[in-house]
Amino acid sequence: MKRSVLAAFLALAGCSSAEAPAPPSSKADPKAIYPFKIAIDESVLADLRDRLARTRFPDQVPGSGWTYGADLKYIVDLCGYWRSGFDWRAQERRLNTFDHFTTNIDGLPLHFIHQKSKHANATPLVLVHGWPGSFAEFARVIHPLTDPESFGGKAEDAFHVICPSLPGFGFSGKPREPGWNVARMSETILELMNRLGYSKYGVQGGDWGAGVATWLGQNDPRVIGVHLNFLTVGPQQAGPGVDIELTPEESDRMKRRSQELQDHRAYGAIQGTRPLTLGYALNDSPAGLAAWVVDKFWAWSDHGGNLDSSFSRDELLTNL
Repeated sequence: MKRSVLAAFLALAGCSSAEAPAPPSSKADPKAIYPFKIAIDESVLADLRDRLARTRFPDQVPGSGWTYGADLKYIVDLCGYWRSGFDWRAQERRLNTFDHFTTNIDGLPLHFIHQKSKHANATPLVLVHGWPGSFAEFARVIHPLTDPESFGGKAEDAFHVICPSLPGFGFSGKPREPGWNVARMSETILELMNRLGYSKYGVQGGDWGAGVATWLGQNDPRVIGVHLNFLTVGPQQAGPGVDIELTPEESDRMKRRSQELQDHRAYGAIQGTRPLTLGYALNDSPAGLAAWVVDKFWAWSDHGGNLDSSFSRDELLTNL
């Protein structure tokens, strides 16, 4: 995806059905931090169920599975469960067990979880999601990080967890102008850490979050460590005019990985060039959004042919 137009896609495609928190009045402290609670209006859920009930599903070449995109049977079953079995209120209650906040940075409300450990000297740790993800992907690890003793760890392993929704995602505000690239998003996280008053912190990220984590590691001297679960590397020059020679194994691995991803790159071209065109379909059709996003969870996870072995349907639908 072209980073200069990332914001356009974020603003138009797959946006949260709930509006981001309204900005505080002009008389309020512009750097104030406010408590936040997830509370989706029932009318939104009723509209979702109605749209799912009226979905017109496409045909599929028999026996093709996931070859040409999201498998029809899987998506039909997922949307059926989304409509009649999925309990959003239970997920809402689960997510609201964390401490949520919002603050205005660079003209947008920024939503974040700030879960402090009971250990005052715990290390602050920023967890940054990517696309097509959200802060909800970290729900399983927040308690083990903040309270390691309850999970077989040690007190000295404890973290204070800061888990933001990047601009355009989840319950953060939607950019209304171009220019929201990795650097600008990273600057919002840097400012958030300023407001929280931490003198040092670690950061972890994947996908777009990896770009944000890398930027913070390079530009904020308070960062004491960076952990990435998304790395893009290739042949690099050792110096001017000096090429590093790849081993046969390295060259073979690069070729195989390129071939593996060849049929999964089309999404980036349209999101990076014609996001508004795509946005009409994703914003209007929950089934369309599900197929677009779940196709990537299939392509990018180590599920061994069964997506349920990597993600429960509740996890996928909560993220959607």
